[in-house]
Amino acid sequence: MAQGSFFAMISRMKYINRWSLMRNSRPENLSEHSLEVAVVAHALAVIRNTRCAGSLNAERAALLGLYHDAPESLTGDMPTPVKYHSEQLRSAYRSVEDNACRTLVDMLPAYLTDHYAPFFFPEKADAELWRIVKAADKICALIKCIEEKKAGNTEFEKAAESLEKAIAALKLPEADIFMSEFLPAYAKSLDELKKD
Repeated sequence: MAQGSFFAMISRMKYINRWSLMRNSRPENLSEHSLEVAVVAHALAVIRNTRCAGSLNAERAALLGLYHDAPESLTGDMPTPVKYHSEQLRSAYRSVEDNACRTLVDMLPAYLTDHYAPFFFPEKADAELWRIVKAADKICALIKCIEEKKAGNTEFEKAAESLEKAIAALKLPEADIFMSEFLPAYAKSLDELKKD
């Protein structure tokens, strides 16, 4: 891949649809998902800082969330049941993801590499922020399930149950706060949201 192609490749995330093994009432692409994860990751970090005596960089959490699935611009979206089917398959996919990350970083000119590489190759200093991004990713997947169920699509019921358990298992107080205080609004209609 030629240097200077990075941003053009990132822009192709809008062509990658998520939830490919499930019937969707409305398709969701990777760009939409990444924006939502960035917004929720930022919110989780702010909640941690204001309600749980944390000191996270909320803006960095948003950036990590924005780029968290960028390698899928090269690999496509691997459905969760396939990705986690076995440790052998998970290990092979991890290798494919690492290769995609390296390919993306190599598309940058040298003067940008150090600024973008941490979005693809996590640094220890960002470990807690990546936990926040993981929680945001799961919350946004749950939001998709809520939207699908709201549209009458029962295909997402089991996924919603699994995601709720996975979010609780993370044991992040800021995720629990988001789930109790902000998640219920996603089940409301536009008129109900405007009345609140």
